[in-house]
Amino acid sequence: MDDTTSKVREVVSRRYGAIAQSQGQASCCGPVDSAASCCSGEGAAASCSPVDQMYNAELLDGLPEDVTGLSLGCGDPVTIAGLAPGETVLDLGSGGGIDCFMAARQVGPTGYVIGVDMTPEMLAKAEANKAKLGVENVEFRHGYIEALPVEDDTIDVIMSNCVINLSPDKPAVFREAFRVLKPGGRVSISDIVTDGEFGPELRAQLDRWAECVTGAIPADAYIAMMREAGFVDVAVVDKADAEALIPREPGMPRIFSARIVGRKPVVREAAG
Repeated sequence: MDDTTSKVREVVSRRYGAIAQSQGQASCCGPVDSAASCCSGEGAAASCSPVDQMYNAELLDGLPEDVTGLSLGCGDPVTIAGLAPGETVLDLGSGGGIDCFMAARQVGPTGYVIGVDMTPEMLAKAEANKAKLGVENVEFRHGYIEALPVEDDTIDVIMSNCVINLSPDKPAVFREAFRVLKPGGRVSISDIVTDGEFGPELRAQLDRWAECVTGAIPADAYIAMMREAGFVDVAVVDKADAEALIPREPGMPRIFSARIVGRKPVVREAAG
């Protein structure tokens, strides 16, 4: 692991550990105590989209505030995943578990959901939420999304919500996702992407990286990485300007919240 990867992981884990331990609500761009959280700087919380604007009411029904109040996403990857009963789902960067619990309902008792997160405090929060909900078909594992603690060809659907932008090695994330998916398996991602690049000085601001800002890459580069990993039928389902979540500063490219899908071919084929 190179020095940059180590530093990024340390800063990101420290931030999300603080979010998990905060007593108030947190969201992708809400405050954590007096600090900002995942994807905005201080002062932007008033313009943040609440959890009930990211997910429809049916998905949120019955989930306690301990779960919905720790939503750190930038969209809804669950709905576009098209989950079916009996499927095995993997959530990259599962946080407090909100998307895992939603997925668990859709795959039912014959299905199974695995959440992977690198932050011990988040995993503890997710386990507490699991116990509170009495959910039996969800498991949380400690690990990195660049080196998943998951066996080859075992997952039907991979979801991720505002997490891959935080990785310092995104090609490794997509290679790992491809490895663990069953042939024909699919990915459903909500993430922050850009139109244009951050300059080196902005990229070096690791506190902004941990806020889901300076680790984001152009949408076309994101899609190219997925295709290079082997995914086909990669497509942007929708894309919304994220300036309300992440106020644009001088020198920044335009920033978007995008939902992206793709699939692992049954037989290795040309990327599409």
